[in-house]
Amino acid sequence: MRYSPRNIKIACDHRGLTHFGGIYFFHEFLRILQLRNFLATHLTYPRRNNRYHLSQMILALLYPIVLGLDRLETASFLRSNSTFQYLTGLPSFPDPQTLRRFLLHAPEAFWEQLHRVNDRLLQTFIHLPSRRSRLIFDLDSTVVTVFGKQEDAAVGYNPRYRGKRSYDPLLCIEANSSYLWDAELRPGNAGTWDGAVEVLDTCFANVPPDIRELRVRADAGFGFDPVFVALEAQPAQYAVVARMTAALKRLLPGLSYHSVNRHWEMAEFEHCLHGWPQARRFVVARRFLEPEEAESTLFAMGRYIYRAWVTNFAADPRGYLVFL
Repeated sequence: MRYSPRNIKIACDHRGLTHFGGIYFFHEFLRILQLRNFLATHLTYPRRNNRYHLSQMILALLYPIVLGLDRLETASFLRSNSTFQYLTGLPSFPDPQTLRRFLLHAPEAFWEQLHRVNDRLLQTFIHLPSRRSRLIFDLDSTVVTVFGKQEDAAVGYNPRYRGKRSYDPLLCIEANSSYLWDAELRPGNAGTWDGAVEVLDTCFANVPPDIRELRVRADAGFGFDPVFVALEAQPAQYAVVARMTAALKRLLPGLSYHSVNRHWEMAEFEHCLHGWPQARRFVVARRFLEPEEAESTLFAMGRYIYRAWVTNFAADPRGYLVFL
């Protein structure tokens, strides 16, 4: 295996320096972590072509992502960048077809190994630079537009490119560290909470045993009974934006609100939405809608705009002001 250079003087004052220059510092970060040795120890993938070690192939896929190169073909210019190869210790950069074959021919057991490696790294890094006792998971989905006929892409909600095929990945991100705790790639026409129960099960299974407090936050797209059942089956506190159904809207004006600051009033109550087997706790915030105010993303009714959450977090309702 080719070794990285040892004695190099780094200067960032040349006028020809591109924004790719920082990759050396990222490479040094990986070297200090001994990530290449870690991958070589924990991953096995028998292959005919041994020109590149397994750890080198993983890093060859990782570097373009860090550089913001979202396609394998776009990363092909790194094959002619001898400085990049020298600094990162690669014998050369694999061509796109080599990387594509590596991904397509990988057995399912290899993907399971990668998942375990990622989980092990997460459980280690979550306690750096200091040990933590609380995790906050944010559930969300996003739209990734594709141009072509990529596998499993479908036409769905796409505010930027209407009518284009896309993916709708489901993400679980740890809020304080911004670590991607788990994800699921879904077609663009997937429902908001499709796969959420399975992702939550995986996320909870990978929580380090010394974490004493776990909180989950999500928007209204996840406000369905199966998601709440999955959350309530775990020792977790949750706050999910409530779906503004017709029955819930009728309740809001008649609640007893109390002021929590100059702008917001809050109330709490228990309610059972249609399809739920039991009532759950709701926290509602409202404030006056100013005549000159631009259109708000919050629900407006009469003179007020509202925001509501379904929660099992037994705290002062004023704590929910951070979500506004």
